[in-house]
Amino acid sequence: MKIAFFSTKPYDREAFEPLAEEMKCDIDYFEEKLDSKTVSLVKGYDATCSFVNDDLNSDVVQALRDSGVKTILLRCAGFDSVDLEKARELNMPVLRVPAYSPEAVAEFAVTLLLAVNRKVHLGYNRTKEFNFDIDGLRGNVLKGRTAGVIGTGRIGKATIDILRGFGMDIIAYDVYPDMKSDIKYVSLDELLSQSDVITLHTPLTPETKHIINSDSISKMKDGVILINTARGGLIKTEDLIKALEEDKFGGVGLDVCEQESDYFFEDKSHVINKDRTLQRLLSFDKLILTGHQAFFTEEAMNAIAMITLTNFKKFIEDGDLTNEVNLFLESLQE
Repeated sequence: MKIAFFSTKPYDREAFEPLAEEMKCDIDYFEEKLDSKTVSLVKGYDATCSFVNDDLNSDVVQALRDSGVKTILLRCAGFDSVDLEKARELNMPVLRVPAYSPEAVAEFAVTLLLAVNRKVHLGYNRTKEFNFDIDGLRGNVLKGRTAGVIGTGRIGKATIDILRGFGMDIIAYDVYPDMKSDIKYVSLDELLSQSDVITLHTPLTPETKHIINSDSISKMKDGVILINTARGGLIKTEDLIKALEEDKFGGVGLDVCEQESDYFFEDKSHVINKDRTLQRLLSFDKLILTGHQAFFTEEAMNAIAMITLTNFKKFIEDGDLTNEVNLFLESLQE
């Protein structure tokens, strides 16, 4: 069972190699992203394994099928990197990792919330210079405030559990609400207007792309805190920058952004002509941007490796499609 593994980092090999040997999977690791330029590398493999910034567009998916690839493995929960319609048309299974460690991402989302609210990053920068003045570092107590959670899958629910521990009032919006839960669902407009904190935990789909834009931002409270540990495309960057310039937010914590594909997971400190939009984002004191690290825990990496290779092994041996993306989306619409 041969897998072409793309966008490889040292920590990927550390997690996958021992398990691959145990499960008798033959993996070749490529540092390159999987896209139209590298898809020629997949000939002779049963599967590809890709990550969030690989580009499996329609032409790439067709090339995978033409090369004899039997299935697309995603070592992540999100599936916006793949042209799912083309995969469905070609009967090409797309197997993902729907829940490797919801708590890891939820805990990081709350980490960003606490950091921007209490201005930890600004205080740290001051004390490194032996400046212990706290003027300008005042935050707010979260207890009794309203948190709006957009997306109530496993990560959204784990975030809700944590925020309830702070004594926050929780409201939520989801296209597919879990009516069996005790979560209080409201319309998106109600969530935007009532929340002191808004945190995003929804997949990136055509329906959710730029769900945070100039119109939705205008409906938010002044001083709202915005957190995104899901996908960069949920926020229209130009509109976010304009709102930051107008001092709309009390704080913004991002682990993802629209400009990440050419930068994240790489050391780009040596690049001279850096992306201007990304530079503009990083110029705001009220914003913290991290490099898509919310998932990055020991537990999550082990779970990602186990579920990814189990998905592959079960599909090859039994045709199992438990974590197939298109089937999952169809089930939501029933």
